[in-house]
Amino acid sequence: MPKKVKVSDLVREFHLEIICGEEGLKRPIVTADLYRPGLEMAGYYEFHPTDRVQILGKTELTFFDGLSSEERMDRMHRLCAPEETPCIIISRGMDAPIELLAAANDHQITVVRTAMATTILASRVTNFLENRLAPTTTIHGVLVDVYGIGMLISGSSGIGKSETALELVKRGHRLIADDAVEIRQTADHQLIGNAPELIRHLLEIRGIGIINVMTLFGAGAVRTEKKISVVVKLETWQQDKQYDRLGLDEETTQIIDTNIPLVTIPVRPGRNLAVIIEVAAMNYRLKRMGYNAALQFTNKLTESLAEDMDDL
Repeated sequence: MPKKVKVSDLVREFHLEIICGEEGLKRPIVTADLYRPGLEMAGYYEFHPTDRVQILGKTELTFFDGLSSEERMDRMHRLCAPEETPCIIISRGMDAPIELLAAANDHQITVVRTAMATTILASRVTNFLENRLAPTTTIHGVLVDVYGIGMLISGSSGIGKSETALELVKRGHRLIADDAVEIRQTADHQLIGNAPELIRHLLEIRGIGIINVMTLFGAGAVRTEKKISVVVKLETWQQDKQYDRLGLDEETTQIIDTNIPLVTIPVRPGRNLAVIIEVAAMNYRLKRMGYNAALQFTNKLTESLAEDMDDL
């Protein structure tokens, strides 16, 4: 579920100056989209998105200064009236119109100010809100950066996920999270995984206990977060189950609202899971570059069979 963000969180994050309306600091922010009410300053409120953070920059305030006193009071009261409007931000350190202050106090909406340019402010606030409001979930597994590919290792408890991650770290790859992986979905449906603060950089190995990967292997063995590209599912080898031997059938699994490639690896004594996951990561990179070994093999096999049929 998305996290709750209040106006006070925005003020604290960007060190905004509160001009008036402290009663509105508890108002929720429900969307990462921002709005510059330029048409509203001209009196057009037909499609005004009232649930967005409103930004008044130099353009809006310069136009506002040219209005009559009656129009100025009307525009600001209509801007501040909606209860779902989180707050109003004035950029470039400009002075707040007295009509805005009066309307904000009447409707108990927070007005804040910053010295940042309007475009820079909009970009930074949007990025902050997208991260905070993104859909999130927590999955039991291990997230490792293998050759630049985020590999989420899943499977039943005790199957060897943490031991496999330890072997990958020894081989020069980087650990992001063990046991619990917090995942958020960005606006463009990318999945970003990280570790909860409490267990960051820690790895649990049965028989040894909890180890700190950064302390043992150095800062280069860990990273804070990583985009998840492939899910590797470890499962106990089943004798009567048919496993994919060519790699033509590409499975996917859904996390939140995003489908992501799934690789199922059967586990039994003698299989080096770390090497197999390394190969899965390299094979994924080759597919993104346009080379599919299984498809190329199948095409060559088809051509060979066609030539044999022609000879017959």
